[in-house]
Parts: sequence; structure tokens; C-alpha cells
Amino acid sequence: MVNAINQELFLRKDYLETEKVETIYFGGGTPSLLSKDEISDILSTIHENFQVKDNSEVTLEANPDDLSHKKLEKMYDCGINRLSIGVQSFDTEVLKSLNRAHNAEEAASCLIKAQKVGFQNISIDLIYGIPGRSNDQWIKDLDQATFYSPQHISAYGLTIEPHTIFGKWSNEGKFPKLDDDQSAQQFEIMLDYLRKAGFEQYEISNFSLPGFHSKHNSSYWQQKKYLGVGPSAHSYNGESRQFNINKNALYIKRINNGTIPATKESLSATDQVNEYLMTTLRTKWGSDITELRKKYDINLIERQSSYISDLRSRGYLQIKKDHLILTDKGKLLADKISADLFV
Repeated sequence: MVNAINQELFLRKDYLETEKVETIYFGGGTPSLLSKDEISDILSTIHENFQVKDNSEVTLEANPDDLSHKKLEKMYDCGINRLSIGVQSFDTEVLKSLNRAHNAEEAASCLIKAQKVGFQNISIDLIYGIPGRSNDQWIKDLDQATFYSPQHISAYGLTIEPHTIFGKWSNEGKFPKLDDDQSAQQFEIMLDYLRKAGFEQYEISNFSLPGFHSKHNSSYWQQKKYLGVGPSAHSYNGESRQFNINKNALYIKRINNGTIPATKESLSATDQVNEYLMTTLRTKWGSDITELRKKYDINLIERQSSYISDLRSRGYLQIKKDHLILTDKGKLLADKISADLFV
């Protein structure tokens, strides 16, 4: 797999054209299974085939149970400078209900070990809206999260996807129904709590201390070009998207034959406008009305005058310096609002 990833990097070295690489992200699956030599090998291939900016952000996703002190030292030594750790919760019973392999002690321990090794840019994932979990229990998780002083927190409401273990359990009546009202309450609790703790919500699910926004994820919301390498990886160049196949063996076979195993989807002007609205409305910066006029010849205020006025009067949306920005109340309905604004 590592050889195939290196080969794909070589085959697609012109995808970003003259753009410099600002961020590198090892994500999807379990990249923490890679050895120090394998990570170094991939990073070397990237530097050989792309222009990489100095002090680029290099993130690796990991689960707490993967992160021994020795493993963390090796990651740090080979150039990983940011960790994204799938903590999810600091409550062992909750972790069991989520079918996670780690426990609360491992969740806390890995953060302490990472800091001792030298990592100064650590993000943790949390989940709220878990059935049967009270608001007080959610606050305890937030207490624990901030106690260990990560620089970044990503928090997501629990969702049930069809082809997952939760989807199976839900169909069999073994998993309680999600409570949208409680999920909304816990979202609002989180906003207030993390702001008081010094975190800025710069995207609906993402919070950081000053200077620690995820540069990588921000590039998606700012519609920058990106190259995704490996099975299931997605790429975007501003005009089209590419989706690699998700079968490992077939991916390796085709790459070894010199073929990029991807499906391409060209984006119409309408697609690009709608994607712009969908991504930018999720951020603290919002959607730039002037940019839509200049780039796409779309006067959104004129097109959606009545709907935008209604959103503003109901406290869901504000306009600041020609930007549409969702209020805290509006963030709870972000997907619906962006869809309703689509052209």
C-alpha cells in the first residue's frame, strides 16, 4: 500500500500545477499503523514531487489506544507536527456504547504522553448527542477535554449511517433513537463552554485556541485545491472532483499498472456556487456576496431577498461587510439554510 501511495504521488505530481503544498494530512483508516520509516518514505516522496512550503502543517490521525510513548516519539521524529486524536469521550461506559477500542484512561494518557514527547498542536475529537447521555455528563467531557489543554477540539453530533454497526443496531432496535432536541441543547452548551475556555468556533464543528485553526481543514472550507491519495481519497482542483476507488487490492493493482483509479466529476458553474455556499456558510467568515458577484455573476441578495430577510428577522443570519454569516441559532440549521440558498 505504501509503495502504491508513493507511485500515485508520482503519477499525480502535476495535479496541483504550480500550487505549493501548505498542509499534509495522514487520515482515513488508521494511519497510526504506519511505521516511522513508512511515514518518512511517504513524506520524502511528497517533497521530491511537490513544492512544499517551509513550516507546513503535517497532521496524523490516531486513536488513543495506538499511541504508546515510543510510537509518539517516532511520529514526532519523522516530521509529524500535529496530532488529531479520536478521543470521542472521556467516559469508559460511553466509549463502550460507541464500540470504541480505547477506554477513558487511555484517552487521557495519550494526551499527556503526546505533550511530553513535544507535540504542541493537538486536536481531539468529541461526540455529543449520544442517546441516554445527560447534559451534565456532556459538561464533564468538556471539563476533561479542556483540563488536558489541547489546542484544538472538533466536536460532532452523533449520526447513524446505514452501513455501519450503529445502522445495523438501529435497524434491529438495539440502539436508542437520537434526540434532536437534546443534541441541539448540547451543541449550545458546548458553544458557551468552549468560548469561556478561550476557544474560537471558526467552523460549526471546529474550535481552536488563537493561532491553532486547522490549516488543512480550513482549505476545504475556503475552496483551495487539494490532492487526495490512496483508496477512497478525494481530490479537488476548483473545476472538478476526483474520487479514488475504495477497494484496496484493486487500487494497488491499477496503480502498479500506471493507471490512476479515479472517477472524475466536472463541476458546472451552478455546482461551484452551491458548493461555495455550503462550505463557506459553515465558517465564522461566512459567504462573500461580492465574491459571488465577481466570480459567478450571481447577485444572491437580489435572488434570495425575501428568504434572506426572513432569516435575518428570525435571528438565523446576519450580514457583515458583505458577508452572510450564520448566528449561533442559525448554525443549528446550517445544512438546510445553505440548501435553501442554492441557485
